[in-house]
Amino acid sequence: MTEAALQALAQKGFDAVTVDEIATAAGVSKRTFFRYFASKEDVVVQFLAGMGADIRDALAARPAAERPSQALRHAVWVPLGQCADHGERALRVVRLILRTPALHARFLERQAAWRDDLAAELAHRLGLDAGTELYPRLAAAMALDAFDAVLHRWSADGCAEDPAALTDRAFAVVAPALDARAGRDA
Repeated sequence: MTEAALQALAQKGFDAVTVDEIATAAGVSKRTFFRYFASKEDVVVQFLAGMGADIRDALAARPAAERPSQALRHAVWVPLGQCADHGERALRVVRLILRTPALHARFLERQAAWRDDLAAELAHRLGLDAGTELYPRLAAAMALDAFDAVLHRWSADGCAEDPAALTDRAFAVVAPALDARAGRDA
């Protein structure tokens, strides 16, 4: 149901689509829609929540000895790769999120929660205290800023760049800072 709802929103625009249209596109009743979502905005929020969990889980699964820049690049690639795999459909949803003020605000709100989860996972990986060390939070923020920059560039009108190449370029910029922890090389 989420995929059908996202595509309906992306095709016609957030403000132009009614809950009735979303329910019809998903093949459910309006009442069933409201069992799963409090509003049409919540369709997108649920989608975003899954992205954050995917990033955190991907980081946790990376080899312990891997440099932070590599581990974080692979972690943020999970949702970016899923977007790339779905091409134009995913691009429409990304544009919807980034170009609809209410949805973009919720996206940024979600990213703040992702940052905290990612920082905690990174601190755990490195044996650092997430509550007192600056590095985990800063590194998580840099990785998510790279993620955000890739989404913005990829979704720009006329952009034909490959998301994987964009991700590589973004992490090439932040890798030196990610791999230098507390004045020592990782």
